[in-house]
Amino acid sequence: MKLRSMCGMAMIVMGLAPSASAQEQIGYEVHDGRRPQPAVITPGTFSTQDQPGKPPSDAIVLFDGKDLANWESVKSGDAPWKVVDGYIQSVPGSGDIQTRQQFGDMQLHVEWLEPQGTKGRGQERGNSGVFLQGLYEMQVLDNYKNETYADGMAGAIYGQYPPLANPSRPQGEWQTYEIIFHVAKLQDGKVIRSARLTAFFNGVLVQDDTDLIGPTRYQILATYPASLPEKGPLQLQDHTSPIYYRNIWVRGLPAEKPQPPIKPAGPNDYEKMHH
Repeated sequence: MKLRSMCGMAMIVMGLAPSASAQEQIGYEVHDGRRPQPAVITPGTFSTQDQPGKPPSDAIVLFDGKDLANWESVKSGDAPWKVVDGYIQSVPGSGDIQTRQQFGDMQLHVEWLEPQGTKGRGQERGNSGVFLQGLYEMQVLDNYKNETYADGMAGAIYGQYPPLANPSRPQGEWQTYEIIFHVAKLQDGKVIRSARLTAFFNGVLVQDDTDLIGPTRYQILATYPASLPEKGPLQLQDHTSPIYYRNIWVRGLPAEKPQPPIKPAGPNDYEKMHH
């Protein structure tokens, strides 16, 4: 008998319920009644152009339309951007802002708008960006009837991967990023798992479990350094363009994912245990 199985049986004999992690090591049956139930949360609501939606009940709200208490300047000190009519308005030339809190694996929701009358062509029209861990940029740009290089347009992982489609809305309309992000894993200075990102842009899949090749660089091929933080802030880029943001929230994702069953249904079948 394997040691991990003996440990699990010993806990049961002693009248102790194995922890979730211990049960995962023992291995579940199909429909196993010992599996812990997931947390119950209240789902959020969808946004409209006139009204931001509500985040799910377990979200960390980073901007709720009131103030920038959760944000600071990357140069230190309070965030120099403005709150106007329930949204964040960038102050061109003031520098990037970032969250005071740091995050690892996450689900991120952020909405942004290119103001009516924004001028310029290519990268000069409404340029900003959302940086995960302060390292990896999801580009923000006005690409409604405005062409630029494919790995630098809205929905792109800047300098790495173009979006799978261009669902950009025109100026004056709110746009939405829904991002699933997993941090890179390093061991002895080597990458054993790249950072990964899945993103929906206005409800359209534009990045599909994409392996990032390193932190964002400009005109330089990205590579991973010998060390990386486990967590980092969310940053919003000041690229000297006016840009608005609203309804920003994060849900932390568990580091350990549930494991599939390794046995067919048996004595621990949920219905047998609960009837």
